[in-house]
Amino acid sequence: MSRRVRWILRGVIGVIALIIVVVAGGLYWLSTSLPQLDGEIRLPGLAAPVIVDRDSHGIPTIRAQSEADGYFALGFVHAQDRLWQMDAERRTAAGRLSEVIGSASLDIDRFIRTLGFFQAAQATYANLSPELQAVLQSYTDGVNAFLENRSGPLPPEFYLLRYEPEPWTPVDSLLWAKLMAMQLSGNWHEELLRARLDQRLTPEEVEALWPPYSKDLPIVISQNLTLDDTAPLKAILDGLPRQLQPKDASNSWVLSGERTATGAPILANDPHLGLTAPGTWYMARMETPSLTITGATAPGVPFVLIGQNEHLAWAFTTTHSDTQDLFIERLSDGSGQSYDTPDGPMDFVVREEVIKVKGEPDHRLTVRESRHGPIMNDAASRSMPSLPQGQLMALAWPALRGDDQTPEALYLMNHAKTLAQFEDALRLFHAPQQTIMYADIAGDIGVMAPARVPIRAAGDGRRPVPGWTGDYDWTGMIPFEELPRAINPASGKLVAANNKLVPDDYPHLITADWPDGDRAARIEEMLAAAPRWDLEQSKDMQLDILSPGALELLPRLLAAPRNPNFQPDAMALMTDWDGRMDRERPEPLIYSAWVWALTELLLADKLGAESSAFQRGNATFLAALLRENPDWCVEAGQSIGAADCDDLIEQALEKAVPQGL
Repeated sequence: MSRRVRWILRGVIGVIALIIVVVAGGLYWLSTSLPQLDGEIRLPGLAAPVIVDRDSHGIPTIRAQSEADGYFALGFVHAQDRLWQMDAERRTAAGRLSEVIGSASLDIDRFIRTLGFFQAAQATYANLSPELQAVLQSYTDGVNAFLENRSGPLPPEFYLLRYEPEPWTPVDSLLWAKLMAMQLSGNWHEELLRARLDQRLTPEEVEALWPPYSKDLPIVISQNLTLDDTAPLKAILDGLPRQLQPKDASNSWVLSGERTATGAPILANDPHLGLTAPGTWYMARMETPSLTITGATAPGVPFVLIGQNEHLAWAFTTTHSDTQDLFIERLSDGSGQSYDTPDGPMDFVVREEVIKVKGEPDHRLTVRESRHGPIMNDAASRSMPSLPQGQLMALAWPALRGDDQTPEALYLMNHAKTLAQFEDALRLFHAPQQTIMYADIAGDIGVMAPARVPIRAAGDGRRPVPGWTGDYDWTGMIPFEELPRAINPASGKLVAANNKLVPDDYPHLITADWPDGDRAARIEEMLAAAPRWDLEQSKDMQLDILSPGALELLPRLLAAPRNPNFQPDAMALMTDWDGRMDRERPEPLIYSAWVWALTELLLADKLGAESSAFQRGNATFLAALLRENPDWCVEAGQSIGAADCDDLIEQALEKAVPQGL
């Protein structure tokens, strides 16, 4: 080997060694940003020593001599484990993402600033009890103790975006609830969607997209405005990213002691929100002389949102009630400063928002509010046109009110010892409406759905309505005593899975459209299989993978004639499939792809851009559409050569599982 070659080899080895050292050093440096899990940390602000024990999953148990120290420690461990998540969520809810991301998030910030989440959170904080304000301050002190006393680097996201987090404030802890309320209150989105579809479809076709709730499915407790130009509606629909848009969520059930092996109630909850990393929830336990509480917290928030104390337990599922209305406001003149009301012109309430944008000049936004709520035209794209004839769209929503007392309700729920105390706490639970399951050590079980739910002078909340007449105004809220509630039912069980909450003769409008009830039916079916239940059986129910929707739709899919030479192996699998969504099996993948392809073929031409709102793999929706509206298949097939639903199903299969796959 020549001397030159040896030097080249030495150089290559040296470069490789340098890369290894740099990578190893970088990994070590990043590892120092991980939370300290053992040893001792001395912090100012604690009145007495606090012990934090973590189990094998990293879930902390906080043992403190006072609640104030316990909330301080919870803030500290939240910041240890989820600092970036906490900062990202408060920036999102305050409309301040563009400060660190740049113009890519400007439309999100415009949307949130128009809603006024930060102003609402400030007003809420001012209306809270001194006791709860002190709790929020203790939690805040814990978060800031981590920021001020950390020894390692920040989480890597801060370095990638080149900024440091600001000190935490009590108002920051109230912002999370606004984001959650937005994701769990979706009627405004459907109102806009219906208004758009009204321009393409007949009234009967629009109603087919929201099938009525089947009378065979479980119940938890036994005028159109024509718009000439709907481009602004599309802009508003697109103004919020999918991650923050409304979502279906959650199952829960509760059994009385008469139906359990131990004689004590069993309460189960599966609050399945959208998949995120890190997740929405943070499990924790806090033990103090006055309070022992365990359950799901949210980073940035000092309460247990779903869980139990020594006396009682509770669970949440989304009610899918209609607590939002869109009102079309008519401008009084060309200035845009006033709008018509039944009592004559009224000036908008106006505020100026300054959004800082990384690397660019500040962006200024004028936000207007009518007597109904913020003007959503200001929320959407900067280039969005106005509605026709000087019309603007306002959002009415209780979650935007400054006297929202939901944080107070959560705090009192955490501390309740009896059913009566728990129900008193729920009087302050204002938004979003949740179906809350309950059980206690006295043997009581129940379900309650607290919230500010509007009473309308007219209309069913399905579409935007004129705001200048007063005909559709809210005349009040459903009184707390008249909200849905059931305590200790004779059946010894209660089930909620976003299904219909109240019977048809309930005297108030909760919503005109309920999600399908197939998940609730499956829970009811499993509960009927055994006279008494234990914890292991309840765990098995939570892990159940049978899809009732698949069992309903699959026979119709398999009944369509097919080319026997097309994917015979795949079709043999589907013919024998039992509807279980086993992640290790190919059948669920074939089925899901088939459903998505069929939905797209069926709706794309007829609905245009709005078809994406229904492209969610909803088997119950699709089965109803095929059964009740087969003529849709003929219309959809005109552009692809399908003569009927059978042809469309076959083409969807070929699209989902191409030959030779």
